[in-house]
Amino acid sequence: MTSIDFFGGVGEIGGNKIRINGNQSSFFLDFGMGFSHANDYLSEFLQPRKANGICDFIKLGLLPYIDGIYREDYLRHVGLPYPNEPSVDGVLISHSHVDHMAYVHHLREDIPIYLSNESYLILKALEDTGAASFSEYLHLKKSFYLEPKKRGEGYIRSRANVVDRDIQIVKPYQKFEIGDFNLKSAPVDHSLPGASAFIGENDEETIVYTGDLRFHGRHPELTHKFIKEARKANPSIMISEGTRIDKEDNVNEIEIEQLAVDTVSMCKGLVVVNYPVRDLDRLLTFYKVAEDTGRKLVVSLKQAYILNLFSGKGYEYPGLGDVMIYKPRKGWGLMGDDSFACVEDEWLCASDITSDQCLRDYKKWERELLENDNVLTYHDLQEDPQDYIFRCDFFELKELIDIKPTNGVYIKSSTEPFDEQMEINEKKVENWLKLFNLPLLNRGFHASGHANGREILEMIRKINPDKLYPVHTTHQDKFLKLQEDGIEVIYPELSG
Repeated sequence: MTSIDFFGGVGEIGGNKIRINGNQSSFFLDFGMGFSHANDYLSEFLQPRKANGICDFIKLGLLPYIDGIYREDYLRHVGLPYPNEPSVDGVLISHSHVDHMAYVHHLREDIPIYLSNESYLILKALEDTGAASFSEYLHLKKSFYLEPKKRGEGYIRSRANVVDRDIQIVKPYQKFEIGDFNLKSAPVDHSLPGASAFIGENDEETIVYTGDLRFHGRHPELTHKFIKEARKANPSIMISEGTRIDKEDNVNEIEIEQLAVDTVSMCKGLVVVNYPVRDLDRLLTFYKVAEDTGRKLVVSLKQAYILNLFSGKGYEYPGLGDVMIYKPRKGWGLMGDDSFACVEDEWLCASDITSDQCLRDYKKWERELLENDNVLTYHDLQEDPQDYIFRCDFFELKELIDIKPTNGVYIKSSTEPFDEQMEINEKKVENWLKLFNLPLLNRGFHASGHANGREILEMIRKINPDKLYPVHTTHQDKFLKLQEDGIEVIYPELSG
């Protein structure tokens, strides 16, 4: 008998961890972090201890205790058993937002991970450029291993135990099998590339899972095709997101683009904009805005790295050479004529010091990007602010101290705060903007990655499942009106 276990995404936004159990096999739909629950206990500097394996995560209710799914090093290090074989046959990742994939880090490497090529590229960027303690998505670096010293007695900590995860790239609408299930990935429009819904069936059930989706992005045709294919599958069960089931409004990318063109055209100084680093549709929007207003879009090293991964592969995004790459001051900050280092009792200007010394503060992947000709610094933004749109997120606000913007504006093109920590950070942003007299513009500059209530209900009615499980929502009751259409709405319950 086919059954479904919900270990996250119930009564909360994100945190989806949904196990589908068949007669011969089982798999997870996503394996993400629940923001609201994590924020009940954790903060930027208060995080679970790696030294305690998965035990801190289990105790805080962030991970379910399930035999046969977690990595050997984290289990054996704290004296827990490690079964020889995994207890699930795969994990399907709908997209590369942390509330859908962050806890892949904790999974054993022999569980296949199924995802789109775009999601793979973003996970690669997160793994290669991230500094977080728990970000091993494509590879697993085995911890708590010792090896004999090459000379003398005793042991040293091993750094050689890096293994590849079993990554399976799935192509749109091409069938693949997990045990007794036949599955298809269905691309949908969302606020980052590669988002997918899934359609799966075995001898007992046909299941449709939406992941996260919308109809007002740059590619609504993807979501509309998914609806047609899902309806043709005649599903008995549908698991649908409902992030904005209580909302009726939308702002689309074209509206943002036009509003931004009008706003930027009137600005005489530097335009500072904050949008999500992985939202390449939003990057494309502000790239077009820069083109239309005679400016250049300036991106961070991390966004440049992502953009470079997508370049030359047929995507619509600008190439790395079409934007400017911002070089921040790091470490010693040796840059230009206003920073110095002491060499044999003489203080030398950074411009007189060898370039290899000036680059020592940057990681290897950063140094490779800094070899490009389209790199600029705060000096350039100071001298010709009217020539640029500078992408600057919360953690880059300190760059404004060097740039010293005047006659500029700050465009907030990201989601509104939805928890206490985000509200605290929002207040800090306002303080930074006051410090530099930057007006805050935030009305009409953000397009959500999620469909509104009318669109969600219309989608479900068109697909017409027998049963509907609402997830990724705090408003399950809004789905009840579907019962008038003969669709049984079942509130999922968290499994123990």
